[in-house]
Amino acid sequence: MSALSGKVIAVAGASGPAGQAVLRRLAADGATVIGADIDPRRLETALDAVRTAVPGAKISGQVIDLLDPQEVHDWADHLEAEHGHVDGVFHLVGGWRGSKTFFETRIDDWDFLHDTVVRTLQHTSLAFQPALLRSESGRYAIVSASSAHKPTAGGAAYAAAKAASEAWTLAMADSFKKETTSGDGVPTAAAAILVIKALVSPEMRAEKPDAKFAGFTDTADLADTLAGLWDRPAADLNGQHLWLTAR
Repeated sequence: MSALSGKVIAVAGASGPAGQAVLRRLAADGATVIGADIDPRRLETALDAVRTAVPGAKISGQVIDLLDPQEVHDWADHLEAEHGHVDGVFHLVGGWRGSKTFFETRIDDWDFLHDTVVRTLQHTSLAFQPALLRSESGRYAIVSASSAHKPTAGGAAYAAAKAASEAWTLAMADSFKKETTSGDGVPTAAAAILVIKALVSPEMRAEKPDAKFAGFTDTADLADTLAGLWDRPAADLNGQHLWLTAR
């Protein structure tokens, strides 16, 4: 049996290219997958694509505004009550804003990224942390960017948002270490950070067949890495940066 068989995993940002690849990979390995997105039409299209690609997929969707903390907490409580446990939450919500120079950076860009990247992460992590602690093998993961570790002049807002997201996730990882419910004190839950330069989907490669996409991470490889988080002990994974591009 797959390591994901019987796992209940929520995917925030399910309708994007990365979200669709992750939904498909998790469903193919037998997980019960719940995709969340704010756009009902896009979400249903993503779910239908998975059902077509993976006959018998145990997949459902939740239309939700991740900027509403009460809505997110209610969703977390509902999933745990319905399934008895929540074993994974993947935060694939993002966006990009930038400028040509540092001086031209718009604070409006920071405001946008603060909401879409940071605030949605805060809400999902706070809402699901208790359930992931109660799981026998809870996993929380975000997708960060190499620019958080080496910001460019025009990417100040984006790099700062990703750096804030990493710091928040590392604090969550520390909570998993300090609040573990295992009798021997070894964490059973883990929070990890996947670091990429940028993502590339099959559709992007088809549109630009001559493009190199140097250093980009394929959405399928991202999905494989996320699915593989249960192949490693929580203690080895918790608080780690998993680099999917050159450092």
